[in-house]
Amino acid sequence: MSKLLTNEDYKTWLVDLKTKIQQSQIKAAFAVNSQLIRLYWDLGRQIVEKQETAKWGSGFIDQLSKDLQEEFPEMGGFSAVNLRRSRQFFMFYSDDPIWAQPVPKLDSGVDSNAKQAVSDLQRPENKEITNQPQLVPELQSQLFQIPWGHHVLILQKIKNQPEAIFYVKETIENNWSRAVLEMQIETNLYGRQGRAITNFKNTLPESDSDLANALLKDPYNFDFLNLSKAVQERDLETQLVSNITQFLLELGKGFAYLGRQFSLTVGSREFKTDLLFYHTKLRRYVVIELKVTEFEPEFLGKLNFYLTAIDRLVKSEDDKPTIGILLCKSKDNVVVDFTLHDINKPLGVSEFTYTELPENIREALPTFEQFAEQLNK
Repeated sequence: MSKLLTNEDYKTWLVDLKTKIQQSQIKAAFAVNSQLIRLYWDLGRQIVEKQETAKWGSGFIDQLSKDLQEEFPEMGGFSAVNLRRSRQFFMFYSDDPIWAQPVPKLDSGVDSNAKQAVSDLQRPENKEITNQPQLVPELQSQLFQIPWGHHVLILQKIKNQPEAIFYVKETIENNWSRAVLEMQIETNLYGRQGRAITNFKNTLPESDSDLANALLKDPYNFDFLNLSKAVQERDLETQLVSNITQFLLELGKGFAYLGRQFSLTVGSREFKTDLLFYHTKLRRYVVIELKVTEFEPEFLGKLNFYLTAIDRLVKSEDDKPTIGILLCKSKDNVVVDFTLHDINKPLGVSEFTYTELPENIREALPTFEQFAEQLNK
């Protein structure tokens, strides 16, 4: 490191880097997450460039960290670990063709200090920072909209860019906390999303079909429930309703819960759906039926009947035709595909999974209501 300390190129670059950080009033810009992420992107880019052009290797990062922390002791983010993360962040995304356009200005609505920081970043003397690559229009600026902690988590757990970008977009769309993002990664949302077997392509307009298919998962993960191997359908339904917050999180954004055992009077008989939802983006009612056994073709016959009843008795003129989702313990995909082939109402079939608890342990666990009561006390 002694050679680096006397290296004139390093000294000149360090002075220039410190000046740019000061000029950009980055301390004020820290209040705007996108500017913080842009800073880390540019630090990563410069580190990579210096390693390639100056042949400094990786050892200089420790010295750079020390120098920046001495210059900006009140600012975090300049540890050697974080500088290496910045380098990893840049390298992970920079070689992908999605990067093509200049960074846009921040949206209106930020405070004056942040606006000034952006203005400083766009000055001619800061051209090196503002000319960072950016996503193509449909993904523009999304990478800079989630917190750094989320990026660190993604970099630690995800190894390919398409999957990483999926979680970035889902985080923005659903406003996930870091804990929720970690849970979605651990349960492989990327591998489950849009994998259900449906007839949506033949029964829905193309725009709705693509969205509806993307919304469904296979399998659904119900590990948040306390279920035994011999679970009954009513017990499954009861626990899903008792844990409706986690259930809605697993279903995804846009589902509004309307009730369980929703009553439908057809002729002289009364029928009840398992669970009824409304999807705010699709503008459709969604009936979810639960089966704790392997899929059987007759299950869709009953669900198809419920869709007809909802459309005739509940749906308003402003609502689009109802969608049905059947969740079962297991299924033969070929049998499901055969069953869906000639049905003209939009239906989808998915499995659900859960961690099976021994009956004696499950019974010893408090119910949601009992747990809430103890907390209130």
